[in-house]
Amino acid sequence: MSVKYVPVQWNRNKYIYDAILIVGIMAFLWIFVNLTPGILDHERAITGQIHNARAFGACAFFMMTAILTIGPLARLDTRFLPLLYNRRHFGVLTVFVAITHAGFILNWYFVGGPMDKYLALLASNTGYGRLLGFPFEAFGIFSLLCLMILAATSHDFWMKFLTPRVWKSLHYLIYPAYASVMAHIAFGVLQDQTNPVFGIIVVICVAVTTLLHLAAAWAERTRLDPVATAAEASWETICALGDIAQNHARVARLSNGERVAVFRNHDTLSAISNACAHQNGPLGEGKIINCLVTCPWHGFQYDVTNGRSPAPFTEKVPTYRVRVVNGQVQVDPDANPPGTFVEPYALSGDTT
Repeated sequence: MSVKYVPVQWNRNKYIYDAILIVGIMAFLWIFVNLTPGILDHERAITGQIHNARAFGACAFFMMTAILTIGPLARLDTRFLPLLYNRRHFGVLTVFVAITHAGFILNWYFVGGPMDKYLALLASNTGYGRLLGFPFEAFGIFSLLCLMILAATSHDFWMKFLTPRVWKSLHYLIYPAYASVMAHIAFGVLQDQTNPVFGIIVVICVAVTTLLHLAAAWAERTRLDPVATAAEASWETICALGDIAQNHARVARLSNGERVAVFRNHDTLSAISNACAHQNGPLGEGKIINCLVTCPWHGFQYDVTNGRSPAPFTEKVPTYRVRVVNGQVQVDPDANPPGTFVEPYALSGDTT
């Protein structure tokens, strides 16, 4: 959490995270450059410069794959949450790797001629009306621009400035960027290779990423309790009181589409939005300590009675009225404004 905007707030975990990333990148590049030439056969001989360029390009692709798998893995198994915590660092490093790949290409293929190398890149292949030999460079340029936008807006300042909803929508660009990278590879390097190993690896990466997202979506769907409209007024039934463990929450999707997290804090119940104000992290998966729930994604905390972060932090989420009727937990689906205090529902006399 942050109360002022500074470029990077370093801590021990971030140093370790980044050190592992850098070592992993160096190891990948060394393996690709020194051990794979015999595997990655080409129809035409390539220079060391191009092989280096493809090493950085392959590294960027695998880094994007890893970034896209961290989210669903964390949803499926909380042991992957430490990877999610500083994923933005992963993304920024991916941009630098991708820019290095582009730099190698530009400074080998498009220098020495009468035309500016950037203009030469755009004008060298304009056969957009054909499939074989389609200008794969366009896909790479699009992906790189998307990654640069995501990296430039990765800081919390932009999330506050753009609002979390707009910021999150903007960062969905990672998906078209990944699709464009796949097209860049398919129309580019794969058409020049005689050995199918790299192509098979790419297909496996895409398949695993897709299956993990589908599995995470299915698991989340099955975890969400379908609500039933209560007999009176607009209250909606969430679950039986006994289904909520002490110091934990039950998450449900209300009839209006919003997700609510109902927390059991000692002998009381409180309900807040399940979406963290930071990056829409699942608050209902956090545990209550001293009336504060900690978002499992990035550690933002909220008082479950008012949806406010403890001072001096200023984040707020909506709150809901909650009650128990005949042993069933019910929530008023009309959310209160973010940060509104709601008296916790006392459980004295209610059965568990």
